[in-house]
Amino acid sequence: MQDGGEVLFLDGGGEVVVSIGRSGLSLQPLHPELFSSCWSSITLQPKLDNEIKFSDVYAVELLDKGPICGPWNTRTAIQGKKNIQMHRFVVHGITRTRKCPSPWVPCEYIFGHKDLKTCKNWFERLITCINNEGDRPKNLMVFVHPLCGKGRGVKNWETVAPLFNRAKIKTKVIVTDRAGHAYDTLVSLSDIELKALDGVVAVGGDGLFNEILNGILSSRYKASYPPTPEGFGYFGSNEKCEEQTRNGLNSTMPTPDSVNTTFPGNSTKCDDHEPLLSTSQRTGLEIPSLNSSKEPCIGEQDHLVSFPNDWFRLGIIPSGSTDAIVLSTTGERDPVTSALHIILGRRMSLDIAQVVRWKSSPTAEVLPTVRYAASFAGYGFYGEVIRESENYRWMGPARYDFSGTMVFLKHRSYEAKVAFLETPNTNSLTTSAEDDVTGAQPLQSRQRRPHKIICRTNCFVCKEASTSGQNSEDEIADSSRRICENAKWVWSKGRFLSVGAAVISCRNERAPDGLVADAHLSDGFLHLLLIRDCPLPLYLW
Repeated sequence: MQDGGEVLFLDGGGEVVVSIGRSGLSLQPLHPELFSSCWSSITLQPKLDNEIKFSDVYAVELLDKGPICGPWNTRTAIQGKKNIQMHRFVVHGITRTRKCPSPWVPCEYIFGHKDLKTCKNWFERLITCINNEGDRPKNLMVFVHPLCGKGRGVKNWETVAPLFNRAKIKTKVIVTDRAGHAYDTLVSLSDIELKALDGVVAVGGDGLFNEILNGILSSRYKASYPPTPEGFGYFGSNEKCEEQTRNGLNSTMPTPDSVNTTFPGNSTKCDDHEPLLSTSQRTGLEIPSLNSSKEPCIGEQDHLVSFPNDWFRLGIIPSGSTDAIVLSTTGERDPVTSALHIILGRRMSLDIAQVVRWKSSPTAEVLPTVRYAASFAGYGFYGEVIRESENYRWMGPARYDFSGTMVFLKHRSYEAKVAFLETPNTNSLTTSAEDDVTGAQPLQSRQRRPHKIICRTNCFVCKEASTSGQNSEDEIADSSRRICENAKWVWSKGRFLSVGAAVISCRNERAPDGLVADAHLSDGFLHLLLIRDCPLPLYLW
């Protein structure tokens, strides 16, 4: 030991003085001039700083006695590296590219010493330090979609599974074989089984992630009904609101045949031909009463484990066709990067939208259902594309282009009435009805919106919202109730080509900035995309 550290041999770097600090492993080369030149010449090695942070270390392993490569220099560059037989241990960490923070790449730091006891001592000390890193999962349930995207689900899991094994994370892997498989499995879990898990991972696309989300929340999340404006359709509310009619068009509610939603399943067949009209308990939570908008939704049975909580998390390893959730969070469609985020316990807050399908008529016997969306919900064009694409899953991601073209050429419009709570940024929407008769001018073009802050990886707006959002569930509910009571309703009715609601930016390869570039991960806003009936060329523009 020297000055609180100990001299070890670093593979490819030579002798270094290693010591354990508060946040990581400190490295001080004995021969800095030789160390710097030799390490930078090894292209396969990570960029070495003076510290290896524990937060970036996902595993430590003891190795058998073997060769430790000495440092490179002008002489040995020709003759080869000088190998020394030593006892070894390896520190598994991550490295990032210099240009951007993603993707993450696994890297190894192999240390050697002539004494086996010394290596074991370092191994045990490092294991203790790694275990002290909080929020890292130990037991996960993994759902793998074998047919998602280009059928890469199983292959992608086989690629990242060794990382989970190396990190000593237990995984129960379930390969889905039908639509609703993940949903049914999660709904049937007992409290004891659920408490044993630290989270659930989806190896698939956005559809599988949303299915898992609904399976978790359907019977265990006690949510209040969304507020309903007075006189909206056939059902009323005791709350007073200000009606601001957008135009004089017919306000007939959409018929059952024209209702669609973007909640894709994860099988080769769409089991639910009219998603918003589903009566199956597999696809949503049945609400027992419509009498009060403040009455919580109760599932079939009461559970001791409820959501949200501070320990259970959902993860996703991208394998889908668009992977909008992954691109909007980590910024990279890379299974290894996402797996390392999960293993290291990285977390971020996400907004979840509650979608309630009310009765289609006052005399309807079908009870309303509740679903949850993590990225996007759509009615009209978006819903038609998702529904049609289910018939062409054999085409892979190209099915969306094909279905989108077919639906676009049909140029179908939908009668709808949209009401939303006004925020300070939507004051200018309350313009005269005459401006909306043609429907050709987008609503957003008339808003005096503030400067857009595009949501990117490590977005400071999302970080600030996540930090300030660590409030209790009661505080969040009270805040939402106050907003609903003080805000006023804005109405827009007529014929629409599409009605969309984005929870996040929904970044994808076709739209690098997303459908809504300034929609942030946990800002508490739902971003509406209202496209009125207009000529086909104008819609394409």
